[in-house]
This record gives sequence, structure tokens and C-alpha cells, in this order.
Amino acid sequence: MAERSERAQGSDAEVSMSALPDKRQVAASFSRAAASYDAVAELQRDVGTQLLARLPVSLQPHRWLDLGSGTGYFTRALGERYGQGAGLAVDIAEGMLRHARPQGGAAHFIAGDAEALPLQAANVDLLFSSLALQWCADFPRVLSEAQRVLRPGGVLAFSSLCVGTLQELRDSWQAVDGFVHVNRFRRFEDYQQCCAASGMQVLSLQRQAQTLHFRDLRSLTTSLKDLGAHNLNPGRPGGLTGRARIRALVEAYERWRQPAGLPATYQVVYGVLQKLPGDVAGVA
Repeated sequence: MAERSERAQGSDAEVSMSALPDKRQVAASFSRAAASYDAVAELQRDVGTQLLARLPVSLQPHRWLDLGSGTGYFTRALGERYGQGAGLAVDIAEGMLRHARPQGGAAHFIAGDAEALPLQAANVDLLFSSLALQWCADFPRVLSEAQRVLRPGGVLAFSSLCVGTLQELRDSWQAVDGFVHVNRFRRFEDYQQCCAASGMQVLSLQRQAQTLHFRDLRSLTTSLKDLGAHNLNPGRPGGLTGRARIRALVEAYERWRQPAGLPATYQVVYGVLQKLPGDVAGVA
């Protein structure tokens, strides 16, 4: 009965708040990964760079916020573009903040939750968040908080992940035992619905596939661990994974091999929203 229950939780189409990771586990996992993160963050740097390129050219924020700032790579990029003194870096992982703070990029580094931002209303002109919001269970609440802290006319720019991410690994595990071994993500349609209902103007919202290649399965799983992004979902099997199952997984994943190596595809969501200029709700 337990196995059947865990198998039933594996469907991406049935992602719910309870199916997403506990944010305390997310914070602890990324804190542990602070020292190793940048060495394996190829995708994260590329996605964040693409998100920067999507910012309105005319945008000149008096104050900006890097939400889910991690090791501070894009905090420093934003500081170079808009001024370090105008910047705030917020992350739920204390270990990431300790790693990033000495390198600068922002005036303040703050521990905080995207679903309950530790900021006053109408406080920033730009809220930038790259590959962090997929870990938030209540995405409408994230959007509500973004709208609250943005000044009228302010911009929310985010990248996140949706269903189809790491599908090769998910399907390979499904062929082995059907348990939950891969993080779940929302459907792209959920992002569309939430953004449309946010009260902000949707300037752009797109999904784009990006594929990395690895020489073998161990390289992929080590990379996920070093990022702090290994399986954090409820329903994941406890204990060590047996050698026979690992061999079966390797064989299943090898069927995906391409000339460049074993593929790991990420379905990336890019969104740029703007608080309406006349929206003065929450403005003191």
C-alpha cells in the first residue's frame, strides 16, 4: 500500500503545495551547498544572464532586490548595472548569505522568505529572482508579496522551472521502481494562470527548454548534490539506494545517450511582470 501511494505521488500533473519540499529542508540543503554551488552552476548562470537580458531597457531602479540571491553571482551583476548601494539581497539559506556577503554587490544581505518578504510596502523598483521560486509552495502568495513591495510601475523579473524538468532522469527512475526520486515542479499553465490573476501586467511569460550533457549518471547526480538541488520532495524513498537499482537506473538512462553525452533537460520559465503605475495599494 505504501509503495502504491508513493507511486501515485509521482505524477507531475498532480503537483500540490504538500507535494513540494519543506522550505526548511530547502534552506538547509542550499546552505550546505554554498561552497560547491558556483563550480557546477553553468545552467544557473546562463538562465540568470538570459533573465537580465529580458529586463526593460528603460528600467533605472532607485532600489532593486535580488530574491533567492544564493552565492551572489547576480547580486554582483545587478550591483554593477544599477549600483551596489541601491541593492538588497534576500535568501532563505543563511549559508548562502554568509558566502555571498563578503563579496559585496548589494548594500544589505537579508535572510527572508519569498512568501513573506521582510520589507515594507512599495520599497523596490525591481525584484529580480532567478531559479529560486520553483521551491515556493504558494506561488500566488509570492506574486502578492512581489506586488506589495514593488513601487507603482516596478518590475518583477523571474525565472523558474516547470514540469518536464529532468524528465530523462524521472523516466529512467520510473522504469526502475516508480518511486519519487526527482523534484516535482509546477505546470507552465499554472504559472500562466497565477500571473494572469496577480493584478500585475504580464509583459512576457515564456517557457524555454535547455539541455545540459553529462559524461555519465554519476556526473549528473553529483552536480545536483553540489547545487543543493537533489531530491527534496515528500514521498522520496528513505535509506540508501541498492546497487542493483543503481545498475538498472544506469541502463535505463543510457537509452537517452546522445553524441554529446547523457542529456538533462530543464524547462525554464521566464516571466516579466509590471505593477500598474496607478496601483498605490500598500503605499505609505
